[in-house]
Amino acid sequence: QVQLVESGGGLVQAGDSLTLSCAASGRTFSRYAMGWFRQAPGKERDIVAAITWSGGRTYYADSVKGRFIISRDNAKNMLYLKMNSLKPEDTAVYYCAAADSITIATTNSLYDYWGQGTQVTVSS
Repeated sequence: QVQLVESGGGLVQAGDSLTLSCAASGRTFSRYAMGWFRQAPGKERDIVAAITWSGGRTYYADSVKGRFIISRDNAKNMLYLKMNSLKPEDTAVYYCAAADSITIATTNSLYDYWGQGTQVTVSS
């Protein structure tokens, strides 16, 4: 069992930056591939970024490529999402998730554990 708690969301203006954090507890954090997802009202939950257990490989959705950076600190059991040049369309609830996978996980069904989410609102 892995418990995940996101933090760092808030209300920002377009063009601002924000960093989300995800604190993990329970089973060994470093064995899990991790991901950030987001869900806007009335839409499905989509992947934003993913990272392998070692941090050696990352994946980004086209909509955030070049603006967002995913990273992890296995010594601190932490996952991060640095979001730059935020746009109103980035407004959503952001979730971190853990996948028991040795490779990068880019689909929702591969993830075993989810946090409760943190709201990010970008005003124009």
